[in-house]
Amino acid sequence: MKEIAKMMIIGGGMIMLIGVVIYFAGNYFKWFGRLPGDIKIVKPGFNLYAPIVSMLILSGVISLLLWIFRKFF
Repeated sequence: MKEIAKMMIIGGGMIMLIGVVIYFAGNYFKWFGRLPGDIKIVKPGFNLYAPIVSMLILSGVISLLLWIFRKFF
């Protein structure tokens, strides 16, 4: 049980840290979600937004961070 609690505390701290960074440095991330390859369709009565490339980049960054975390801990 202590391992699960420790992982939840670390995960919560990471989420809080990401939230603080986005809150204070949000102007620097305006490009995210507007990359080439992100699909945006706007028609009368219909909006579709699929940030495919942005989510691929985010997935790669998270995978890299988790790999580094596992390598050292």
